[in-house]
Amino acid sequence: MEAHPLVTDYLRLGLAFDRLEEGFVDAFTGDPALRREIENAPAPQPRELAQRAAALRAELPAAGLAPERTEFLDVHLRALECSGRKFAGDDIGFVDEVRAYFDVDIAPGEEADYRDAHRKMDEVLAGDGSLAERMAAHKQADEIPPERLQACVDAFSGALRELVRERYPLPDHEHVTYEVVGDKPWSGFNYYLGNFHSKVAINSDLRQHMANLPHLIAHEAYPGHHTEHCRKEAGLVAAGQDEQTLFLVNTPQCLMAEGLADLALKSIVGPGWGRWAQEIYADLGLRFDGDRAERLSEASGQLLGVRQDAALLLHDRGRDADEVAEFLMRWNLLTPTRARQSLRFVSSPLWRAYISTYVEGYRLLGGWLDGAPGADERADRFRRLLDEPLTPGAVRAMQPA
Repeated sequence: MEAHPLVTDYLRLGLAFDRLEEGFVDAFTGDPALRREIENAPAPQPRELAQRAAALRAELPAAGLAPERTEFLDVHLRALECSGRKFAGDDIGFVDEVRAYFDVDIAPGEEADYRDAHRKMDEVLAGDGSLAERMAAHKQADEIPPERLQACVDAFSGALRELVRERYPLPDHEHVTYEVVGDKPWSGFNYYLGNFHSKVAINSDLRQHMANLPHLIAHEAYPGHHTEHCRKEAGLVAAGQDEQTLFLVNTPQCLMAEGLADLALKSIVGPGWGRWAQEIYADLGLRFDGDRAERLSEASGQLLGVRQDAALLLHDRGRDADEVAEFLMRWNLLTPTRARQSLRFVSSPLWRAYISTYVEGYRLLGGWLDGAPGADERADRFRRLLDEPLTPGAVRAMQPA
């Protein structure tokens, strides 16, 4: 099936951004010759890329593509136009930047919600000392011994893979390989390599915790990023939607993917995931209080917006890094090391707006999933997130006003 000329131009445009900032192309599983063409071309100029994005967007209505493909390309070309302007040095406000990239509007959270979260966490971690001290002690006790990390990763990957394959079938030869890396601004990262294979990197600089590992594996692999890539490759790409062979940073794809992945464990295991994880750890000879972990996770979920607030303070309000680190330590109860790691992520020129994909993606997609009238409908809505080229606007349109 021959690719649509406008779609091919979109792929060329997206691939060219990787010449400006390596890593802008998160994944490309399309024609290798197209990638070589872009790699061997003269270095692109950011302003020209922005202008090309705007021109392609203007051509879209007459391109004859199906409505859902037109909508998908429209919001992604808008995001690329903004990225081109940013690379060219244009002064774009942070809130406007997030809106252009991810098709959402952001605003600071309510400190009353954060105080309520602390109150609930205080009940779960009852004891002596400040809540921050108790949280630090809890996390230290929850650390996975480094020599046991690989066994834990393998156990949760296998258990989640089995659940996913029962509900959302995957190609027989799909697989994930895991590796431990260092000096990264994230805790885990999925590199989708195509042909139903992902490499998941886990950051060794950050100690992994028993309460978080099931979320991490669900997020990066089953039924998160790896599962989504596989099902879209087997479905949309096989049906000729070549735009789905390209996954770009700072586009609505990211908000949809991160929201889906952050809801992955809740969607495949559901309430009771703590007890489920406790049994897996017990088989590995590790003690884990699943009920307590689940209660703490639910309480701390009200702190979802803290990192986005930190980005707003830094980039919208012009606060200095030390003040923002203190804000993260206060509300997210982080150690100075963890706060600086979080600050490193929201300070990165490439990743500074990306925190909104987790916050607003979880809110938008979580609200849509929670609005399902029953478990079967919820599972089907999650399947649609895995399989369809949905955009934030498309999900908003399916929700009651």
